[in-house]
Amino acid sequence: MAAQHTGSSQTASPSGAMEGFRAPQVCKLVGITYRQLDYWARTDLLRPSLREARGSGSQRLYSFSDVVQLKVIKRLLDAGMSLKKIRSAVEILRRQLASDQPLSDVTLLSDGQTIYAAHSPDEVVDVFRRGQGVFGIAVGPVQEELEGEILELFPAGPDEEGLATAEAR
Repeated sequence: MAAQHTGSSQTASPSGAMEGFRAPQVCKLVGITYRQLDYWARTDLLRPSLREARGSGSQRLYSFSDVVQLKVIKRLLDAGMSLKKIRSAVEILRRQLASDQPLSDVTLLSDGQTIYAAHSPDEVVDVFRRGQGVFGIAVGPVQEELEGEILELFPAGPDEEGLATAEAR
């Protein structure tokens, strides 16, 4: 039975299996121009994993994972990262993870200056410093912990324990 085109963003083969996303669909999903997508493929930032373009008239075919990685690249650009730094980070991650799809194998964080890769909830590394570990501190839980400790240490309140209050200063 032949698959019918239902307006989906993937193309279906006669066997009904989904084949992937064509360039115009990818551009729309990711929010980039065809020119950007073409440049990224030609310069090996991210090449389509399903089918490369082979001369005039042929179309690249991207997998869902490819589209996810392209969207990550776009978000890094939107966060202020330069394409040069993104390209460098992708290459480093490809080597470190021994993966052709490094951007789908980690969680990335960026402050606009550098890119951090979270391999697990306990391990976050600075990609550009070749795996130097970094850590984050959520301020809310620290504040709650401190409030609890203050109540334990000074159950009668700060005034009773000889601590200065804002009014007493």
